[in-house]
This record gives sequence, structure tokens and C-alpha cells, in this order.
Amino acid sequence: MAKDEERLKVIQNIKKSAESGNFNSKVELGDPVITDELREQVIVNFDTLKKKIKNKMNAWASRKVADIATEMVNKTTEIEGMENIEDLHSGAIITCNHFSMFDNTVIRHLMRRIGKEKKLYIIVQETNMLMTGAIGWLMKNCYTIPLSMNSEYIVNNFNPTIKKILDKKGFILIYPEEEMWFNYKRPRTHKIGAYHYACKFDVPVVPCFIEMKETEEVGKDGFYKVDYKLHVLEPIYPNKELEMRARKEDMRQRDYQAKVDLYEKIYGRSIEEKFNVENDIAGW
Repeated sequence: MAKDEERLKVIQNIKKSAESGNFNSKVELGDPVITDELREQVIVNFDTLKKKIKNKMNAWASRKVADIATEMVNKTTEIEGMENIEDLHSGAIITCNHFSMFDNTVIRHLMRRIGKEKKLYIIVQETNMLMTGAIGWLMKNCYTIPLSMNSEYIVNNFNPTIKKILDKKGFILIYPEEEMWFNYKRPRTHKIGAYHYACKFDVPVVPCFIEMKETEEVGKDGFYKVDYKLHVLEPIYPNKELEMRARKEDMRQRDYQAKVDLYEKIYGRSIEEKFNVENDIAGW
């Protein structure tokens, strides 16, 4: 079966970005574009904690849909290191590699295994709020919190929401790689946001890394389907002996290095090796 043309274009974008060292760049095709006017309409007053009755109902329904999707996607998913968070008694920031619109179900699967599925929130890009159809509905309602460039929203909505969730011992999934790179196996350099909030609210970061294992079944896009193995690493706590900027950077470096070490152990390849589509794109 021929490989999907759009997928191949995305992989070409990944190749260009990887070879130029732009590991947080956008590679997907046709993503929505947001304007300042749309931010005012859609983002600034977004009901992040689902206080309105209609939004509560949509959140309840969307979680049910997400639960079904989680079961379907993760029938064969393995989890290693779950004991690292079973005794965690505070809120936490979860970080994870980002390679599929369904990879969040792997983290949902983990939360269900430890009985905390109702405590998970996911940070998403503001452009996701403009998506349409079933995926767009889920993006708007399934306990997602858009991250925006609007300072009014950040100060009056986003930051207080993060604090409330963590104060109630909730978990917040943040993708520090920022953009989704289709089936890309390697960990990518991390943005500082996750560690800023971990230090700001004095909570640990739980590094997670999803390993992809090719199956013998070919999907509709012409790529081999993959099974997942989630690696849950030991929580990283803020080093209070450091000043705030250094504290955040320390967490970022420790998280990224933990994922690099794991990647090199799992796949037997150096993070420094040149991009190779057969080795770096799962299911090729």
C-alpha cells in the first residue's frame, strides 16, 4: 500500500527541521491560524474550569468519549515505572513526547491505572480551539486548557487555573516539545513553560516517554501501526537552592536528559545521529 502523500510531506518537513536543529517547529499541514480578534472571542474568556452548566455537561460527555478512545488505542499499551508516581501526594506537571493527536490517551491510560483519571488536564495550543468536527469538540471540552499569547488571558485565567488544579492535587499534561511530529521516535528539545509552572507552584515534574513498537499491520495511511510502551520516570523536584531562573533551567535539562538517556537505551541509537527516516519515523 502506498504511503499517504500528506504524511510524506509532513515527514519531509520533519527532516528539514531536524537537520536544521529546529526541533520545536511546526511541521503539520493546514493548521488553523488565529488572529487577535479570534483570541478575544474564543480564548480570553474560555471556561477553563468548566463552571458553566453547558460546559460541565460537554466536559462530562467528552470525557466519556475520551475514555472509550483511550481503551481502543491502548489495548496493548504497556506501562513501566508506574510505581514512581503511585505514592505522589501532590499535584504535578506531566511532560511527554508528542507525536500523535492520540498520544494523550496513553497518559489518560496511566491516570486510569492509578485511579486519577478525573484529575488530568491537558495544555493545548490556542489554535486547537479553532478545530472543527469531533476532534474540535473534544479539544474545546475535554478538560483542555489553551495556552495563548494574550497577556490578559494568561494573568486572569490561565495562571489562576493552573494554581487551582495543582492546589487540588491535580495533574497537568504539558508537551514541552510544543509541536506534534508524526511518529518521531526521538525526544526533542524542551521549551521552558512546564518548568516555569512547576517552580512557580512548587510541584514536581513527572517525565514520561512513549516508546513506539512497529506491528505487522499496515494502517490506512500506508504506515505500519505501532504499539506503545509508556515509561514513567522518577519525578523531578525544583532545587530550591537555586535562584528561580536557574531552578527552571535545571529542571528542563534534567527532564530532557532523562528522556535522552532512555531513548538511547531503548533504541540503541545516539541522539546526535543524523536524521534517518527508517530509524526515526515509527511505522515506516
